[in-house]
Amino acid sequence: MSETTAQLTEVGDGCLAYLQGDGGWGWSNAGLIVGDGASLLVDTLFDLRITQRMLDAMAVHTGAAPISTVVNTHANGDHCYGNELVGSAEIIASTATAEEMAEVPPSMLAALNQAPGDVGELFRSFFGEFHFDGIDLRLPDRTFDGRLDLDVGGRTVELIEVGPAHTAGDTIAVVPDAGVVYTGDILFIGGTPIVWAGPLSNWIAACDLMLGMDVDQVVPGHGPVTDKAGVTAVRDYLAFVETEATERHAAGVDVFDAARDIGRAIGASEEFGELGEFGRIAVNVEAVYRQLDPDHRTPDVVEQFRRMAELERPHA
Repeated sequence: MSETTAQLTEVGDGCLAYLQGDGGWGWSNAGLIVGDGASLLVDTLFDLRITQRMLDAMAVHTGAAPISTVVNTHANGDHCYGNELVGSAEIIASTATAEEMAEVPPSMLAALNQAPGDVGELFRSFFGEFHFDGIDLRLPDRTFDGRLDLDVGGRTVELIEVGPAHTAGDTIAVVPDAGVVYTGDILFIGGTPIVWAGPLSNWIAACDLMLGMDVDQVVPGHGPVTDKAGVTAVRDYLAFVETEATERHAAGVDVFDAARDIGRAIGASEEFGELGEFGRIAVNVEAVYRQLDPDHRTPDVVEQFRRMAELERPHA
């Protein structure tokens, strides 16, 4: 990704979105909510270099309203690995997010990127543009379960836990006075959602929750700013995958064969055929099979990435 493709844009009164490129692997979004003398940052980024670039871009707003609070929407590194750069700000996340965050430290991704042979080549094809060495992951200072309302310089920000869905713990941040919601990775716009945790029914319920809100600006975890039509599109994709994978599980189809088959159907569809990162269907079908069969064993993360890469190769 080019150094010039990140942008800070206003999406509502005192609400900004920091958008990175096309929102592909690792190129996540963040948000800034500016109050009277204080601001809240929604998520940091995948490494220190790009997080610092984001903070520098936000300085015109945070000079008079310093970042006092950071919310990590979930535990994936592209939403929290930059936490050490936020100074004395209080970092808040759901309890499940905080627990999961400690399980995948930056050193793990650094080792995978630097691994010899096929493994290193595989992970560099996904994450080779990021620098994971030297990151001291700062965990949340405060956790919550369910809901938490915050005062940010006189403005209310509502944190709502909607996971497990994309990950074990997912939080959305709503700014009622601006009609804005920051969704974390509950929304991928232009790219394929990836269900690391599930169940899909929780994720669909999260979309339904947002569709019932009085919001008109929706900042996704990846991709361009959207509205409720973007929420509906993600909901429809997840419902399609859940239905199709459930049918194949009932018919005794192997999980990866099911992913290939459903992937072909998605690719040929007018509704979903243009989504990027379509190989993620392999992970998404695994999530459905796990939900249907407690004894189903999902392969390790290296094999999951290998399968996604295989599905996206031209001959797949």
